[in-house]
Amino acid sequence: MTTTAKKSVETLVDEIGNLTVLELSELVKALQDKFGVSAAAPVQVMAQAGADAGAAKAEEKSEFTVIMTSCGDKKIQVLKVLRELTGLGLKEAKDMIDNLPKDIKENVSKEEAQNMKSKLEEVGAAIELK
Repeated sequence: MTTTAKKSVETLVDEIGNLTVLELSELVKALQDKFGVSAAAPVQVMAQAGADAGAAKAEEKSEFTVIMTSCGDKKIQVLKVLRELTGLGLKEAKDMIDNLPKDIKENVSKEEAQNMKSKLEEVGAAIELK
């Protein structure tokens, strides 16, 4: 688009922005008649997109449960990291690893859950966040 065309579009947008609701309604009708189109479908699509975005925000979780599904073949390293992250004693951490899958920590922030996941995966554990 050329600079002149951009200025023309900007001028048109400014002029449309200064119209009243009644004038906008007349403009939409005139454009529909002239070009044989309907504004109803795009409005519906935009409304649905807005609803989907709102639903996604509403469903965005703030608390997670960190679940270990496997400790891999480096059980001792996983045990050390698990104790470091949870503060569990040796026996409790070993019992947890021996009875997988197991919830490691519940109701943690997204950042803490991601941190735990990355540290445990570094030593070979398989982790899920829910």
